[in-house]
Amino acid sequence: MHRSRRGLASLAGALVLVLCLAASATAADRYVALGDSYSSGVGTNSYTLSSSCLRSAYAYPYLEAQARPNTALVFAACSGATTTDVMNNQIASVTADTALVSITIGGNDAGFSNVIVSCTTLGCGSAISNAQNIIRTTLPGRLDTVYSAIRSRAPNAKVLVLGYPRVFSSSGCLGTTGIDAGERTSLNQTADLLDSVISARAAAYGFTYRSAIPSWIGHAVCSSSAWLNGLNIFNTTESYHPNRPGHSSGYLPLVRAVLG
Repeated sequence: MHRSRRGLASLAGALVLVLCLAASATAADRYVALGDSYSSGVGTNSYTLSSSCLRSAYAYPYLEAQARPNTALVFAACSGATTTDVMNNQIASVTADTALVSITIGGNDAGFSNVIVSCTTLGCGSAISNAQNIIRTTLPGRLDTVYSAIRSRAPNAKVLVLGYPRVFSSSGCLGTTGIDAGERTSLNQTADLLDSVISARAAAYGFTYRSAIPSWIGHAVCSSSAWLNGLNIFNTTESYHPNRPGHSSGYLPLVRAVLG
């Protein structure tokens, strides 16, 4: 009788251990995707995940979650988001058990989309100068607020900060209507400045930064294998955003190399 009881107890203990190990092995990593339209997937022309935030199943966060085993995506990125929007509407998604975080943010703080619109319609020299001034003087502190919150809320998470590509090449086409060569150069210089500021602030918090500039060379608007949409007068929301190849061939490899 005692042996039987001891045997049952041992069997029960073994079963509990097996169940615990199984649960541990299958527990999904919580992946929180924060940011703006470059993370939500604007430009892919499909927003089945959220019509209000324009979240796409073709966006790199969703593609990463599908490709990475045992990954539970919390897709918080939203079109038009600024650093303030991240703090007000997205940061709560980052919790202590979050394993992975990715983010693109800062472009809307500098009004980059509005600057391009100005270039298309009226000329944009002063708008570019104003955006560059914001990037140098105001944006660093705003990024600090976001990055500090991510780190404090998820101290053990692996955090990937992604940059923005240069939208234009030296060539013009229908997709750059209204934007002359000098303006395209200035806009690319603004992208470089944004890249350097975001990179520096991400490094200050120990986050991994991946620039979207080097690997996107040859894939700007007007290229034969463009990863970015040019001007679309019939659907302006899609304009100057990464298309589906921009996410699958542009951003996704950068994410996979860091987050696995």
